[in-house]
Amino acid sequence: MEGGNLWKKEMVLKFVLLGVAFMNTVHGHGTRVGFYSRTCPGAESIVTSTVESHVRSDPTLAAGILRMHFHDCFVRGCDASVLIAGSDTERTAPPNVNLRGYEVIDDAKEKLEALCPGLVSCADILTLAARDSVVLSGGKSWKVPTGRKDGRVSIGSETLSLPGPNDNVTVQKKKFNDKGLNTIDLVVLAGGHTIGTTACQFFADRIYNPNGTTDPSIDPSFVPFLREICPQNQPRKRVALDTNSQFKFDTSYLANLKRGRGILRSDQVLWTDPSTSSFVQKYIATAPFNYQFGKSMVKMSNIGVKQGDEGEIRNKCSAVN
Repeated sequence: MEGGNLWKKEMVLKFVLLGVAFMNTVHGHGTRVGFYSRTCPGAESIVTSTVESHVRSDPTLAAGILRMHFHDCFVRGCDASVLIAGSDTERTAPPNVNLRGYEVIDDAKEKLEALCPGLVSCADILTLAARDSVVLSGGKSWKVPTGRKDGRVSIGSETLSLPGPNDNVTVQKKKFNDKGLNTIDLVVLAGGHTIGTTACQFFADRIYNPNGTTDPSIDPSFVPFLREICPQNQPRKRVALDTNSQFKFDTSYLANLKRGRGILRSDQVLWTDPSTSSFVQKYIATAPFNYQFGKSMVKMSNIGVKQGDEGEIRNKCSAVN
């Protein structure tokens, strides 16, 4: 009898351990899909409707929100530290001065505070809003694990860890690997450039070399088009990262890399480097790209997640409590 009870206890313990392992494998870092289903059932729908309202009025905000989420996760993890206002914060650093969409996150937060005070983190709002921005641009949806806390620290100088417009593949791989992301994640998440724009100053040297030549990886027939949009004396003008498709979430950005029509050097090298070109080729196909993009976004959104005493639920996204 005693042996039977011992066997039962061992089996229960095994099931508990398996359950814990399953949770860690599926959700990672303690986040889980439906985290607010009981405490604030309308949380995700409020974020979705808020993002939809803003993006319908200004479609350029979709790319802004997606970029903001990326820039948040690569510095201190996905803890909404990029949203904190003030001098010398991430928000004021050179890579982030052109970020857009703060008002969308603030609007959603205000609505959620009225409905469920102190329950929904700004980090989760930003993560959900990034997914909704992709969907509103024609991309496929994915389930977003939630349960993050907001960080209390934001330091502008730490944005140096962000990938840059002139990074080669080796540098990009290292920056991604440092965050637990692999080469597939690098290529697929770079595919987020299918929506949005960049300033001419970040690639002007590719089309206006001092010796009169251009970057040999650019399609020569594409250069006049770029020079027309980006005159040498107007570095702040902006150009679509995915020519003729800046508002549609599709795979034409990757197809353009094959044609030598990547705008940023960091984009074009994904095709010219043998270690990444095969993945560019693979994910030009829409179905594999959509599936992997959602998968890589979930993986990225679990970088450095804060929980418990590591963070807080901010009352306002722009300031710590």
